[in-house]
Amino acid sequence: MTSEFNHSNLQTPAVEEPSDSEMAAMRKRFSSFCSSSSAEENSAGLYDSVPIWATDPPSEQEHACAALLCCHRSQDSLLSSNSSFTGYRGILNWIIILLVLTHAHLFLENFIQHGFLIDVKKVLEHLIEDNCNWPSVNLILAANMFAITALLLERSQEKGMLSPTNGHRLHLTNLGLLLLFPAAVIVHEHTISTGGAFFSLWFYTALGMKLYSYQETNRWYRQAHLTDAERDKNVSVAQKAHKEELTFQDLYYFLFAPTLCYQRDFPCTPKVHINKLLHRLLEMVTVIQIMVGIVQQWIEPIFQRSENSFSSMDITMRVEHLVGLVAPTHFLWLLFFFLSHSYLNFCAELLRFGDRHFYGDWWNATTLITFWQNWNIPFQKWCHRHVYTRLVEKNVPPLQAELLVFLMSAALLEYLVALPLHSCRLWIFLMMLFELLVAVFLTNYFQGNYGNGLVWLCLLLGPLLAVITYFHDHYISFHRHHYQSSSLPLTSDHRLPSAVFQTH
Repeated sequence: MTSEFNHSNLQTPAVEEPSDSEMAAMRKRFSSFCSSSSAEENSAGLYDSVPIWATDPPSEQEHACAALLCCHRSQDSLLSSNSSFTGYRGILNWIIILLVLTHAHLFLENFIQHGFLIDVKKVLEHLIEDNCNWPSVNLILAANMFAITALLLERSQEKGMLSPTNGHRLHLTNLGLLLLFPAAVIVHEHTISTGGAFFSLWFYTALGMKLYSYQETNRWYRQAHLTDAERDKNVSVAQKAHKEELTFQDLYYFLFAPTLCYQRDFPCTPKVHINKLLHRLLEMVTVIQIMVGIVQQWIEPIFQRSENSFSSMDITMRVEHLVGLVAPTHFLWLLFFFLSHSYLNFCAELLRFGDRHFYGDWWNATTLITFWQNWNIPFQKWCHRHVYTRLVEKNVPPLQAELLVFLMSAALLEYLVALPLHSCRLWIFLMMLFELLVAVFLTNYFQGNYGNGLVWLCLLLGPLLAVITYFHDHYISFHRHHYQSSSLPLTSDHRLPSAVFQTH
């Protein structure tokens, strides 16, 4: 009897198999779950989705493995073009680390081959002109007479001593002399250094654009339309307010402000933040040191391997030098952009200048036209306000006006680089025209990320390389003349002094 009892206790209960109707209901529920999972847009993780059967009443949860029966849904691969996936931060970090390691190898190889070439003292030596007689400083100080002339002409027109037509002609004459004066000094004054010539020419160009905006904006203020009633009541008040704006303080604030477009009342911040000023100053000092290091340690050894100018090289040697100069030239350009950012914000903070929109997100540009519009906002504003708009007002078609503005910008860049180096070969201008053709004919084929890649490719291989070829030929020309006068051959066995920014 005991054995019967134990035997009866050891028997397991029989498992009831689901009926055909229950299996059909379960399959239907699973299929609806899979179809709904494939149809909906699910951005959550693989295990984050809550199956439909989990919300059913407990009586309907017949199977414990229901969620495991359906594990597929229609979806694209993350790296496919149809995918909306945008989380590429890890890939970006990988690219940055790879670039750092690659260029660290290049720096190490450069240091082993050439030694430590960075010498900041040589930069200061190159700024000294003719035994501390600095013609570039005198040239910059002489620019005050053009600014004062513009202010006196505006005051004369305000008092009625000059007619608008004669005043405009005298302004244009003043601006023409302003542009010709530094060019004549740079060409005929051989004691001026290349660095001093660059700084002086860029300074005078910015001054000319500022004074043109100054005279034209004041003319717009004088021509502002008022109704007859407002004119009878407020004419004396308006003239008095305008006369108060024509002061030395107002003019020189505009000349030092980080903008090219004049207006009467600039937006200002409440106070100057000393910590921001020191931060920007530290940024500028650091960036300049890095730029000097790249020039002396990386670019100059490439220049030293050359014995001929780019126009005299064979195609193989030319390509080899250009490929070697792509990376350091691009780094210099990026550092120059950051230096401009720090300098403009330093000036804005010092003067409490409120409008600090100096550039847009040009690094995200998908077309070259978008890049040109966002790279230099102050210059773009000046061109649109004083060139493009005036051309359209004279019935010039908008497309032709845009083309003329672009050609003016390309010619201005060629002028600013070629004149201080005493070499005009139109390479920069032609590269800008080539980029214009790329922007016109390839924009429809390269869009989105591909368009952004094309923009970066043009930045790497475009006008920047043309600019560095000017410096290369200037370097070779200077040292060929220097070593011929010293009766020494220009070979790679003789290390040349760092004088990229010095002329004889």
